[in-house]
Amino acid sequence: MSQSRRSFLRNVGVAGGAGVMLHSMGALGLTSAHAADTPGFTPPKPSDLARVGGKSVVILGGGVAGLAAAYELLKGGYRVTVLEGRERPGGRSFTVRGGDRVTDLNGVTQVARFSKGEYMNAGPGRLPQSHITLDYCKELGVPIEAFTNQNANALLYYPGDHGIGAVQMRQAKADTYGYVSELLAKATDKGALDEELTADDKESLISFLESFGDIGSKEDGFTYTGSSRAGYAVEPGAGQESGTAVAPKSMSAVLAAGLGQYFSFEFGYDQAMMMFQPVGGMDAIPYAFAKAVGARNIRYGAEVVEWNNTPIGVSVTYKARGRIQTVDADFAINCMPPNIAAKVPHNLGADITASLKSFGPSNAGKIGIEYDRRWWEEDLRIYGGITNTRLDLRNVWHPSYGFNGDKGTMIGYYNTGTAADTYGALTPARRLSRAVDMGKQIFGDVYGEGITASYSHDWKTQKFSEGAWAYSRTADTDPLYTRLLDATGNTYFAGDHLSHAVAWQHGAITAARAAVEKLHARVTA
Repeated sequence: MSQSRRSFLRNVGVAGGAGVMLHSMGALGLTSAHAADTPGFTPPKPSDLARVGGKSVVILGGGVAGLAAAYELLKGGYRVTVLEGRERPGGRSFTVRGGDRVTDLNGVTQVARFSKGEYMNAGPGRLPQSHITLDYCKELGVPIEAFTNQNANALLYYPGDHGIGAVQMRQAKADTYGYVSELLAKATDKGALDEELTADDKESLISFLESFGDIGSKEDGFTYTGSSRAGYAVEPGAGQESGTAVAPKSMSAVLAAGLGQYFSFEFGYDQAMMMFQPVGGMDAIPYAFAKAVGARNIRYGAEVVEWNNTPIGVSVTYKARGRIQTVDADFAINCMPPNIAAKVPHNLGADITASLKSFGPSNAGKIGIEYDRRWWEEDLRIYGGITNTRLDLRNVWHPSYGFNGDKGTMIGYYNTGTAADTYGALTPARRLSRAVDMGKQIFGDVYGEGITASYSHDWKTQKFSEGAWAYSRTADTDPLYTRLLDATGNTYFAGDHLSHAVAWQHGAITAARAAVEKLHARVTA
């Protein structure tokens, strides 16, 4: 690569960050556009404002979208004020540590008692490789580590009368793939697919199935009789200890239990390994944004009570420390959850209120349970990953940090929808009790032993959120949705709800960058 091109890319990286640099490299043909491409973004530059003078922007909400918008606007020379109702940055990107005190909308206060070094991410908990959030981690100096999203030793527990209890993911896969391969190989060999496959196709398919399912050859009737892929009851060892493989479950039991229903999870584009997490907690990202934005530009404890367009800009009224104050600016970017923004008085019109109300908030709940020993590692050899169940726990996260430590904190449930509402209606003590009772069905009595601390979070009852995320009830071509993609007067909107990555920080960031880009294009037009 020529020196001039290197200099160009270095300058691009300094001005726009790692994601922009990778995008530029793809455009120059220096790397795979498919592998490196990120959502297009042209960041504002201070020189762009030279002929139009300084401009000010007030940002409603200091979550990831609001912080990302402020960060990029400041790099472009704008004056920025972020109004955040909470006393911390990040919004739903919230990490709970020992000493944290949270009071919900029902007036219930919890004080987390986690030990030093232990924590739970009450909101976002993982970062896909493809998400631009990782680019900002690099740009802002946030160290990351691997998050184990799938683990062959984690468990599936789908109770029923099929006789299968908790089973390791590796055995569920081995048995499911084995029996499906057996059935398909037999059907293919008997001519059931002759109209779809040539003789060579059939031979290739059967060869694949023999390997994929670890089944017998044609001479053995393509029968699945178990596989070492399912794991061992006795591990192979020294000398003549060849190990004792786990016996397969019966075909009818495997099919009745529906063990294969969960496998599609890991094929999801935004769920496939590898995945990552910030070291020490997800809130490292919003705190890094807040540091870059600067304390002088963020007002915490500032609850927005009214927002209006004016003939020359915008005016936002907020309450802080019991006092009513006003911020006037040239523009506003409203990054509040739509269900919250819809309830705040404004003068943008009934159609904007209708658009905001067209997004339906979804609930989610989590509980962090700290134990005095990491029994899932010591007893079950589960190091990270997710245990999935049809019980209303839904998902149990084994921590992907602190391996082989003395203590550990599990996410004892991560559920959504009706299951989240069920737990959210309980007191914190009853949430823990219910979670332990359910967990014992999967892991045994050890799930209730040695608990040293817990904290449970119900997003529906959290002020300034009242939900975990918000989905549009309409198509992205519907006017109720598209109305928020462009400015109304001097006000713009941003948030993960205005993206195709709802519930991800990536969605919040891309929506924020889209709003910044449109605002800046208008200013410099």
